[in-house]
Amino acid sequence: MQLTYRDENVCIATGGRDLTDGDGPAIVFVHGAGMDRTTWQLQTRWFAHHGYRVAAVDLPGHGLSDGSPLESIEEIADWTAGLIGELDLAPAHIVGFSLGTFVALEVAATSPDLVESLVLIGTASAMPVHPELLTAAYDDVPRASRLMTSWSLGSRAHKGGHASPGMWLAGGSAALIDRSTPEALGNDMAACNAYDGALDAARQVRCPVTFVLGGDDKMTPRRAASELIDAVADSAVVVLEGTGHMMPIEDPIRARQAIAEAIGWDGSR
Repeated sequence: MQLTYRDENVCIATGGRDLTDGDGPAIVFVHGAGMDRTTWQLQTRWFAHHGYRVAAVDLPGHGLSDGSPLESIEEIADWTAGLIGELDLAPAHIVGFSLGTFVALEVAATSPDLVESLVLIGTASAMPVHPELLTAAYDDVPRASRLMTSWSLGSRAHKGGHASPGMWLAGGSAALIDRSTPEALGNDMAACNAYDGALDAARQVRCPVTFVLGGDDKMTPRRAASELIDAVADSAVVVLEGTGHMMPIEDPIRARQAIAEAIGWDGSR
């Protein structure tokens, strides 16, 4: 789906169903650094065909969305909040991955009326970026993508095997990030590195929050999310054992199940 928002073209994956088709609950998916809506391709269609209105967005300057990549988590959150209002999806369940978890927290803290619940996949109270990776993000996207892929996939994923037949996780994940422009990947990594508002935002959130954490996640290990979990008034934690950071891609079935349980899917739709 293509639309004009803030005078720029924005691309949204809707899972094959029109957003105006029915009045079911809405789910807004926010991707991670240097990625796009296809991060969620193994979840969006399922939810769209089980009674939900689904919007997996390409952030500005990512995927097929026009515009310049935004430079801070706060700017991305403001853009996302406005889009939810523009699409008339409020109150929406917001599902964020990595960078997207910080965006989701900011939206819930600053625009609570827009949010029904949060599902934060692969998150932490802070996401510092190694200087070498930050430099590569701006200067050498293929090198950055391979550093990210090597570190973000769990050990099991490096050995092969996937729910989608023929899917090579390391190559597919690197190819996804390779499509990013240096400005998009660099700005995203810099935004994660600079953001220090996660705990303050979490303390302001009043909707239910589910943390989905990878048992084999080296980028945002479980211990790094402990303060964030404690800061949220209404939290639940799901751990995907044996899975690394790239949960929506690496372990799509269990990630989808965790999302479904978090947003209250009861099998009736």
